[in-house]
Amino acid sequence: MDTATRPRALTRTANKVPEITVFFWVIKILCTTVGESFADYVNATLGFGLGNTTLAFSAALVVVLVVQFRARRYIPVVYWLAVVLISVVGTLLTDNLTDGRGVPLWISTVVFAVALAVVFGIWWARERTLSIHTIVTPSREGFYWLTVLVTFALGTAAGDWTLDLTGWGPGAAVLLPVALIVAVIAAWRFGAGPVLCFWLAYILTRPLGANIGDYLASGSADGGLGLGTLVTSAVFLAAIGATVAYLTVSKVDRTSGSALDAA
Repeated sequence: MDTATRPRALTRTANKVPEITVFFWVIKILCTTVGESFADYVNATLGFGLGNTTLAFSAALVVVLVVQFRARRYIPVVYWLAVVLISVVGTLLTDNLTDGRGVPLWISTVVFAVALAVVFGIWWARERTLSIHTIVTPSREGFYWLTVLVTFALGTAAGDWTLDLTGWGPGAAVLLPVALIVAVIAAWRFGAGPVLCFWLAYILTRPLGANIGDYLASGSADGGLGLGTLVTSAVFLAAIGATVAYLTVSKVDRTSGSALDAA
């Protein structure tokens, strides 16, 4: 990118997104599992209801995002806490449409797919890059988190719609997103665009994590392991905490340089 087309204040902060390592994908899947199981626990088991649960987690997300935006660099605990909360809120957005408003899952899937395309279109028109290696301005960070939110909602709707169409149980349901993610990895290895492959994998890890959560939490009569939503949430939150603690100390997922590429 030459200086004539480079956005102003491009180097205002260090890159606010971690390096894409195996740790990134592990925590992302853990977060999506928590998004499914913890939302179900608070909504159904504790009896908060969809509306109150959505308001509570949305308020917490806003607070954490304010801290994230004010930071001038990537801070693992803040970043991943935002991902955990946004996974819950994204799940609840689809649940509110499906369970609260009776909107068919195929309509929710189409709506969120169109919304994602619109966000990407505006992001590209304004910034000329969709790369997560250049999240160095407030504008790009805003587009990034909005995209993440829509991908969680889309992944929830598309994943649930697929389960409705196939009638698969929790265990078998894990296999489809795994197969699709493997196909995306293969496409990337054979030269497909890394930005496109990243976002496809990001969307697909949502139904993967949700299906893992359903498999662990569902009773044996439904084909699951019967751990329940509370135990599943606690185990995965502990795993997230341990991994984030390691990343905070080791700094292995910190990006280097000013990340001015426009991939």
